[in-house]
Amino acid sequence: MEKILVLLLVALAVVYAVPDPRGIIIHLEDGELCLNSAQCKSKCCHRDTGLSLARCAPKASENSECSAKTLYGVYYKCPCERGLTCEGDKSIVGSITNTNFGVCHDAGRSKK
Repeated sequence: MEKILVLLLVALAVVYAVPDPRGIIIHLEDGELCLNSAQCKSKCCHRDTGLSLARCAPKASENSECSAKTLYGVYYKCPCERGLTCEGDKSIVGSITNTNFGVCHDAGRSKK
């Protein structure tokens, strides 16, 4: 009986040691609830209003509204995709009040 119990405990330990590809606290997929952008694969934890639940969302594409930075880890507008820049308000007041919105532009294309 003791051998069966030990074998069962070893089997459970092996099962729990295998990593789960789906994130529970970090590496969250788009649409999953989040508290901070660091939890999301996309690095954007987005909410529509101050009272809504925040969810992971994809980064903003070209000509979409964006936020340059957030002090709180949650965005009202996601930052731009890689290679794009968010042109708009970058003031400290905008960062504090979470109103520092702009539009994503391709920096390489606008210089030509």
